[in-house]
Formats: sequence, C-alpha cells, structure tokens
Amino acid sequence: MKNPAMYLLVILFLAVSAIPVYSGEEEVDGKTLFEKKCSLCHEIERPKLNKKSRDGWEATVMRMKKVNSAPVTDEEAKIIIDYLAENYGI
Repeated sequence: MKNPAMYLLVILFLAVSAIPVYSGEEEVDGKTLFEKKCSLCHEIERPKLNKKSRDGWEATVMRMKKVNSAPVTDEEAKIIIDYLAENYGI
C-alpha cells in the first residue's frame, strides 16, 4: 500500500469495526445499519438503484464483507440483507 489514502481507509475500517453496533438484546434498525456500514465504501444511493432477490442481496453483501473487507459482522450482514431484501427486493 503506497497510497496514503488507502492507509487512512484501512485505519477507518478498523476503527469503525471496533465500535459495537448494539449491545445485549437491543434491536438494530436495518436501515440505519445499512446506511452506516455501506456508506463507508460507496455512495449510499448506489445499492438502492438495484432490485435483487434475497439470494442476490446475500451474495452482494457477503462479497462486500469477504472480498472487499467491509467492516460488517455476520449478524450485521444478516440484518442488512433482511433490510435490502424487504425494501429493494424483487
């Protein structure tokens, strides 16, 4: 990594992933979680332009998590997938 912006982005991802999204049994709002996590890497309107099946959203979110290193836990991914499937599903 020779690009200083990339270093900053990695540090930001690490810092954000260290912040707990929820504690205990507190319910997490899918929209808020989606906007908070997904906007770290791209404009939040970008995924809203798509309509996908639940499987399609799951593939997209898991690709962002695994390939693009999005700072999303498995539980957060499930909440985001549920939100996207309900609001932007086909």
